[in-house]
Amino acid sequence: MMLQLICMSTLAAQDFEEFFENKTLRIDYIFSGDATRQHIFLDALSQTPLWAGRKHHLAELPLAGNGEITMKDLHSGQTIYRTSFSSLFQEWQSTEEATRLQKSFENTYLLPYPKKKAEVSISLKDVHGKVCSSLTHIVDPADILIEKKGTKFITPHRYLHQGGALDQCIDVAILAEGYTASESDLFYRDAAIACEALFEHEPFRSMKNRFNIVAVAAPSMESGVSIPLRNEWKNTAMGSHFSTFYSDRYLTTPHVKKIHDIMAGIPYEHLIILANTDTYGGGGIYNSYTLTTAHHRQFRPVVVHEFGHSFGGLADEYFYDDQYTEMYPSDTEPWEPNITTLVDFNSKWKDMLPPDTKIPTPPVTDSQKIYTEVGVYEGGGYSSKGVYRPTMECRMKINEAPAFCPVCQRALQRLIRFYTE
Repeated sequence: MMLQLICMSTLAAQDFEEFFENKTLRIDYIFSGDATRQHIFLDALSQTPLWAGRKHHLAELPLAGNGEITMKDLHSGQTIYRTSFSSLFQEWQSTEEATRLQKSFENTYLLPYPKKKAEVSISLKDVHGKVCSSLTHIVDPADILIEKKGTKFITPHRYLHQGGALDQCIDVAILAEGYTASESDLFYRDAAIACEALFEHEPFRSMKNRFNIVAVAAPSMESGVSIPLRNEWKNTAMGSHFSTFYSDRYLTTPHVKKIHDIMAGIPYEHLIILANTDTYGGGGIYNSYTLTTAHHRQFRPVVVHEFGHSFGGLADEYFYDDQYTEMYPSDTEPWEPNITTLVDFNSKWKDMLPPDTKIPTPPVTDSQKIYTEVGVYEGGGYSSKGVYRPTMECRMKINEAPAFCPVCQRALQRLIRFYTE
């Protein structure tokens, strides 16, 4: 078995080295449209030193996501890299504002840098998982207009945990938002708390040696973050603000390119942004970023919850009286691993159900079992009917939950193995 693993690892390295340089291709896109129309525009290409992503499973998707990027070798047509994502733009399309207004959103994605000309295709999917917009373009690695970034000024940073080499670990960056230069020590303390909170949870705790965590002290001109509800607007490194989509607790930034400019020259795959405020809130977008507040009393559970979104592609398991029922239509199985509409339950956690489990599963009342008794409990993905979750309570449902449920833990473990084996 060991010899087989070594051979597979060597083959993966050969495939990577055949098609890619040890650099990162950063592609900036603009997604625009409204509730019924979507458009994708290429914004810019840039190159940064080193590639921190996977060098195996190159042509496989980690999860389905709400969008997909595929890179093909132009000469042979061979698929040489694929990844998936979700976007703030696609969330916005489900809002009332999108029914009467067109808007545009920044999006940035990292790909390994091709040695030869490559064809890159990006697509967005609707709530039924069908492609609704796509763009294909050619990347010439010798293009003189591909800007080289991260070779001069590098944002101050320090490693909080190093499990191993870049190509053996998942590289997570924790960024400062709303911390002035004089508050860098405060940020590093907050980042250490976030790191500690993450590794208190399985499977991150038992797979800790598969992660590198770097804290990046991006300085802001002003302390704190923007809170539109109070008419407070701050000049911060990433321009984040509460009241995203007019939801008071939803904290995001529309300035995605700023995030990646700050990170230029520092190897990273996944992003956690800490906001210097005690106002409750946050947000997490799959393969984009986590953004949460560092000084609220529930900082620890919230940063882990949001990382469950941005890293693990886990869905919210709470619900608000069918407020967002169109997000998970009854005729489509969600791609997120921890909720189901029962359209294709075999692909989810059916194999984890105890014998003779009723579907839907009656509520559990035993306080010791509400986090561990796997079933099919109605309510999740913002809908009280027609969407089901694995346990009564979970880190993806309430802040009081001490852990991810068994189904979420398995999904996260599978993803960690995908990136590192």
